[in-house]
Amino acid sequence: MNASVFGYSRWLGVTPGSRILATLPLCHVTGMQNSMNLPILTRSTTYLMTRWNAALAAKIIQQERIEHWRSITTMIIDFLSLPWIKDVDVSSLKAIGGGGAQMPAGVARKMSKLIGLDYIEAYGLSETIAPTHINPPQAPKQQCLGIPIFDVDCRIVNPETLEELGSNEPGEIVTHGPQVFHGYWQRPEETEAAFLTLDGERFLRTGDIGYVDDEGYFFFVDRLKRMVSVSGLKVWPAEIEAILHDHPDVKEACIIGDPDPRTGEALRAVIVPRKDSLNAHRLKDWCRQNMAAYKVPRRFEFRDDLPRTGAGKVLWKDL
Repeated sequence: MNASVFGYSRWLGVTPGSRILATLPLCHVTGMQNSMNLPILTRSTTYLMTRWNAALAAKIIQQERIEHWRSITTMIIDFLSLPWIKDVDVSSLKAIGGGGAQMPAGVARKMSKLIGLDYIEAYGLSETIAPTHINPPQAPKQQCLGIPIFDVDCRIVNPETLEELGSNEPGEIVTHGPQVFHGYWQRPEETEAAFLTLDGERFLRTGDIGYVDDEGYFFFVDRLKRMVSVSGLKVWPAEIEAILHDHPDVKEACIIGDPDPRTGEALRAVIVPRKDSLNAHRLKDWCRQNMAAYKVPRRFEFRDDLPRTGAGKVLWKDL
């Protein structure tokens, strides 16, 4: 925990007296580390919300001159969807970012235009007590996990052969570092399956598919177990979701696979629309123009919201 929280303070520039907005639950690793332990370590002030409310967050940022805010993508979408958001004074913010899901490019552009800051994305797991990767604040990349933080060794391996892969080759993300957990309590078989050894060091298998570019930045592709196979062709839901978020009338999207007797699996898009006028026929036509034919969802389902965990992550398995 110390490795993670001390890394946070140096990386994000949180100093004594900083004003931090806490919108993540403290029972979740990011909320606990960033919104509770970090302010205690740096002698900063936490403005703690009892539950997420975009309008209240905007009021607190303006009224209390908030400087740092870590969130998740869905909170930013809610925040930017406030009809009067352009009238909010957000000039006090020095750093804003988070993780949990990729920040769609369209949302990132809108946020950068409104707030004047890049959204600093990060990556970590409960098993790593929050981040192993954060984007450099001076040189972030969009839809990117960032680079390994202090003392972290991260690699990409073939999930079947465990062979280490080169740059720009998708594979499983594996991580070694001081914040990686030792194992699951009284579950030795699961603990053994969660680790592999590379160059004499113990690496955690994250179960996430990603790749590292030529500059050492890591990118997320999708969960290893979430891949959908359409007629034998691999489809990564996160890719389709990112494209759908570029549609001006789509507020949120979640892609899942349904059993299909002909193709094995078929894609279903669960959509939270911005406008009631959005319909499946028009959205499917738009998808055909913006992605390969086999990636176009077979079904479109419209909902008022998506099911979430207490930490705000979409419960795609429930869908």
